[in-house]
Amino acid sequence: MRIGWFSTGRGEGSYGLLRSALDATGSGDLAASISFVFVNRNHGQTEQTDRFLRLVESHDIPLVTLSSRDFRRSHGNRQWAELREDFDRAVIDLLKPYSTDIAVHAGYMLIAPLLCSEYLTLNLHPALPGGTIGMWQQATWDVIAGNMIETGAMIHVSTEDVDEGPVLATTRFSVRGPRFDAFWSQIEGADLERLKQDQGEELPLFSAIRKAGLLRERPLLIETLKAVASGRIDPSGAAPAIDLTREVELAVAG
Repeated sequence: MRIGWFSTGRGEGSYGLLRSALDATGSGDLAASISFVFVNRNHGQTEQTDRFLRLVESHDIPLVTLSSRDFRRSHGNRQWAELREDFDRAVIDLLKPYSTDIAVHAGYMLIAPLLCSEYLTLNLHPALPGGTIGMWQQATWDVIAGNMIETGAMIHVSTEDVDEGPVLATTRFSVRGPRFDAFWSQIEGADLERLKQDQGEELPLFSAIRKAGLLRERPLLIETLKAVASGRIDPSGAAPAIDLTREVELAVAG
C-alpha cells in the first residue's frame, strides 16, 4: 500500500506520528511505503518544522513543500478562504509525479477541499465521534470543562466538512484513576477561563490528558493503516467504524 503523507510538521504530535509510521513500515509491521511527504511550510520558517523536514530527508522519502504563508503573501494576502482551492490545485500539480493508494493528514493544519476530492484521505482527530471539532487544544479543554470520565481519538475520512467525515476507527481511554485524580482535585471549584489564562497548557491536568492522548494517537493511526492494508477496514467509510482500543492499549503497554 502506497501512502501519501500530509503535514504541517509544527509540533511533537506531527513528528511522532511520522516517526511511528516510518518505524512500522521499516520493520515490516505495516505493509506499506510512504510515496511522498507534503508539508505546507518551507525550510527556515520554524525550527519545529525544520526538524520534521530533516526526518523526512533522512529516510530518502520524496519531500514536497509549498509554504501556505508564502502562497498567501504572493496572492495579495487575500483571505485564506478565497485561496484554499487555488492552493490545493497548486499542491495537486506538484504531486502529480507520485502515485498513492491512500493519503493521511497527520497534523496538516489546513482545510483542503480539493485535496479531499483528489485523494482518499484519512485524518486523525483527537476526540471521539460527536465530540470536539477542531484543534487538539480545544479538545483537551473540552474534556476538562465537561468533567469527563473518558476521551479518545478517531480516524475518519477527510471531507469538506471539517472533522465530520465517515469514522473508520476509534480508541478511548479513561481520564480518571491514579494518573489523573490528583490533578482533577487541584482544579475543583476553579474557574476554567482563569485556569486557561494563568496556566494554560502548563496546567497539570491538561498536560496529563494531552500526554495520554499522544501515546494513543500514534498506535491508533498505525493500527488503522494496518487494518486498511489487510482489508479489515474499508477506507471509503462505507462500513461501521471499528474500536481499536484493545490493539492501541497493547501497543501503549508494550
